[in-house]
Amino acid sequence: MGDKKTFLLPDLGEGLPDATVVEWFVKVGDTIRLDENLVAMETAKAVVDVPSPVSGKVLKLAGAAGDVIVTGTMLAEFEIDPSLPQRSEGQDTGHHHGHAPASGVGSQDPAPDDRVVASSKGGAIEATGKAPPEEKSEAGERADSGTVVGAMQSSDAIHSEAALSVGGVKAMPAVRAMARKLKVDIARVRGSGADGVVTMDDVKRAASGETDLLPSPAGRGAGGEGAEDHGKSTHTAPSSALRAPSPEGRRNEQRTPLSASGKPMRTQPPSISASGQPEQLKGVRRNMARVMADAHAKVVPTTLNDDADIHAWTPGNDMTVRLIRAICAAAKAVPALNAWFDGDKLMRTLHPQVDIGIAVDTDDGLFVPALRNADLLDARGIREGIDRLRTQVGDRSIPASELTGYTISLSNFGMFAGRYATPVVVPPCVAIVAAGRGRHQMIPVVGGFESHKIIPLSLTFDHRACTGGEAARFLKAMLDDLALPS
Repeated sequence: MGDKKTFLLPDLGEGLPDATVVEWFVKVGDTIRLDENLVAMETAKAVVDVPSPVSGKVLKLAGAAGDVIVTGTMLAEFEIDPSLPQRSEGQDTGHHHGHAPASGVGSQDPAPDDRVVASSKGGAIEATGKAPPEEKSEAGERADSGTVVGAMQSSDAIHSEAALSVGGVKAMPAVRAMARKLKVDIARVRGSGADGVVTMDDVKRAASGETDLLPSPAGRGAGGEGAEDHGKSTHTAPSSALRAPSPEGRRNEQRTPLSASGKPMRTQPPSISASGQPEQLKGVRRNMARVMADAHAKVVPTTLNDDADIHAWTPGNDMTVRLIRAICAAAKAVPALNAWFDGDKLMRTLHPQVDIGIAVDTDDGLFVPALRNADLLDARGIREGIDRLRTQVGDRSIPASELTGYTISLSNFGMFAGRYATPVVVPPCVAIVAAGRGRHQMIPVVGGFESHKIIPLSLTFDHRACTGGEAARFLKAMLDDLALPS
């Protein structure tokens, strides 16, 4: 019996955790050759054909159509057949776990010249074994291939290769290889597939003369598909074209063949000139970047906005103190937002105390120290607590334990600028309140209008953990408390 090979599901995108089986191209007991399509997998981005890493007999297949396979777990098991072609030890397969794909060798070219078809583009590698140079844009950047492994299909439409994405022929690499074998100019074949994709049957019918070929596209040389213009016009513009045409003239001027279909064209990226010095994030900013990315990935945020009318306030009211008092009152009325949520276990924890995380902006990044038991403090206690936290943050003497464990948070960004915001909820918290810059606004009253002081409020909450009604009632309780004179 030959050696066994266990094939683990590779990362089919950029850190995708899993993929769903769409269709197996083989069954247990079949013999498959190196780089033949093994299975079609659906990820969050596309449907990808995954080729076999070996030649041999299929011993096991992981799951059936519709099953989810975790990246890095067993996808298939083979009994290697040493009489069939195998990939040499250490040769790149084109499958990676979080790394950029390298150029790999694909299937054998069916053309008589017996060259090797490159798996990334469907072209050919010369007998020397050296890969052709990567296609470059005018800015020197590597062109986007649009896929990681195999053929990529998004919904029902097959994406064209990157080299022809500006309006060229749409066809899979195998179809292009067959066109070369049958000596058919694929640029002149009328595509019958979805979105004008040229299929294998289209090429065969064109070769047998069953269908008429399209006229040669303008600007394409006699070399057919190989003479790609990469989006550059072959026409010489007259000197009058150097002058800016009128709007009417621009509407009436003839479109190039590449845009004659009326579909958008991919333009060359602008050249990039960076004058600044790259700086590695460190310390607080590095942690902030990780926390924000984690929050973005885990929370389902929804934001409500409204204005608090503080016209009735008596002199001496402290804005931040009143905001904290209003949060405590709202948390008592609607406990669902003074809570933690575990998205993995789908468990919610309602807190009896209100520990408010106060966002403190510094040159080194954002700190969020916790004001403990804010619901038990009076106005003086709240102010003293805030001042103590700000001082400890300023001189970096705040204990690490005071930067975690808050049950809800507050950002008073309005002390700088801004009216409304979409603040970020950091797990496990469920909600964050943000106060914008206060303003005066004309309010209709009996007998006329009055100028009232307004505080814009934004409430972002994790919609997995509480309803929109709960969030609205929480915000209403804050508005009611802030409307009180003192």
